[in-house]
Amino acid sequence: MKLGSLKEGGRDGTLIVVSRDLTRAVRATGVAETLQRALEDWSNAAPRLNALSDALNAGTAEGAFDLDCAALASPLPRAYEFVDGSAYLPHVERVRRARGAEVPESFYVDPLMYQAVSAGFYGPRDPVRVVSEDYGIDLEAEVVIVTDDVPMAATPEQAAAHIQLVGLVNDVSLRNLIPNELGKGFGFLQSKPRSALSPVFVTPDELGDAWQDSKVHRPLLTHVNGEWFGAPEAGVDMQFNFAQLVAHAAKTRPLSAGTIVGSGTVANQDTSLGASCFAERRTVETLEHGKPLTPFMKFGDTVRIEMLDADGRSIFGAIEQRIEQQPSA
Repeated sequence: MKLGSLKEGGRDGTLIVVSRDLTRAVRATGVAETLQRALEDWSNAAPRLNALSDALNAGTAEGAFDLDCAALASPLPRAYEFVDGSAYLPHVERVRRARGAEVPESFYVDPLMYQAVSAGFYGPRDPVRVVSEDYGIDLEAEVVIVTDDVPMAATPEQAAAHIQLVGLVNDVSLRNLIPNELGKGFGFLQSKPRSALSPVFVTPDELGDAWQDSKVHRPLLTHVNGEWFGAPEAGVDMQFNFAQLVAHAAKTRPLSAGTIVGSGTVANQDTSLGASCFAERRTVETLEHGKPLTPFMKFGDTVRIEMLDADGRSIFGAIEQRIEQQPSA
């Protein structure tokens, strides 16, 4: 099934079930007012939401309406946790090579991960607001999963059973603020603002054969200003699958229902498949030409991120955003 949230009913939106073709929806308030509430009682809510999804796709759901993506908040307008990995090591390897640095051996057995902003997400059609272009505005096209309650010290095999939803994220980065922050040795803060989530999240069964080994085996397609930017394969070159990432996050603490776990920028060894962020493209240019050629994003630029199934149909809907300047207070 496919789930989304309308921009109504308060900060956490109103839960809706969305048709497989992303054209129709029905409020799911008879099951749960919000997606967060549903995830907290997933064993009871999921079967009822599935029944509503079946009725919607059969054309028999009462109260169904045409879906308008502009009316959508993110599926989880805010979450208790958003932890983001960096599971695609070709990206890490290239960035380090461009700096003349080696990848530590530990990176191949111990995932990179940081605590991201979860108090609010942009909706899939909301603009990305940034104070200054000098910050080095970048997109990051990634896959995310959402868990129910995960116990502390869950193994990857146990963690896999707690992955309930899959979606996409534009994990916005402010690249020119990152070096000074990381130089302090205390991680990201100002350089990682709010991100945007895809119009809908889907249960893994919706992905069919594309969901294997806790990975999504489809290209992640990005366009910038209407031009193709990249379509790397999300199921290829992912050093750590989502079950491993969840287990890593839960090593010393339980994860609350509604925790979002990101894959990190999708990248392949094959650079002909393009990039999922400007930092990746600029790194490839530096390795090939000695310096980056592509500037970071400017106000007025647009980004579109989506994933298509084997028949060319959008799975999660598209994140479509414009970069805009934050108005003065």
